[in-house]
Amino acid sequence: MIRIFEGHEPPGANPVLDAMHHARKRVFVDLLGWDVPVVAEAFEIDQFDDDHAIYIVASDDSDAHEGSIRLLPTNRPHVLGTIFPSLCDASVPVNPQIFELSRLCLSRGLRAARRLEVRNALATAVVQFALQRGIASYSCVADSTWLSQILSLGWTVRPLGIPQMIAGLPTGALLIEIDADTPAKLRAAGTHVPMRILPTAAIDREAA
Repeated sequence: MIRIFEGHEPPGANPVLDAMHHARKRVFVDLLGWDVPVVAEAFEIDQFDDDHAIYIVASDDSDAHEGSIRLLPTNRPHVLGTIFPSLCDASVPVNPQIFELSRLCLSRGLRAARRLEVRNALATAVVQFALQRGIASYSCVADSTWLSQILSLGWTVRPLGIPQMIAGLPTGALLIEIDADTPAKLRAAGTHVPMRILPTAAIDREAA
């Protein structure tokens, strides 16, 4: 199931978000060694996890975290604009119709095939959310380990600058364009996951 949560909640208030922050800690801190804040030695929560953050979370039938991604409005503090503005050759894209994708997290226990399914479901969900909310594009920061996956999803992507070496990896800023044709582009690439679009806080995946 894909759920959408608007606004951050403190640890202990929402078990789904707690599972997401715990998974983020296991991936970004324990596995990748990022120097980012950890709360109560269990949850990765940074300065951008606030009331304006939107979380798209994939869970299994027992509500265990499988994957998640964070959306941040670019007309407020966000990762690219605050930490990595030098990745943009021109000014950082800032617009109420542009959101940032960050903290894509796939749980470490997933097998390769399931990881691919969850990744595709999250991508489909962010596209459908954008179409619901009038979001025209997403910015993001991606290193070389994620760039090929982002491009393979089928949507239209353009670079915002020349990649730079960050933490030993070529890293660049991208802009993902979203329009009415984007779902068809994902279907053509074989990455679209059929979903029922709901105007509420959840999007339920349907059987294909």
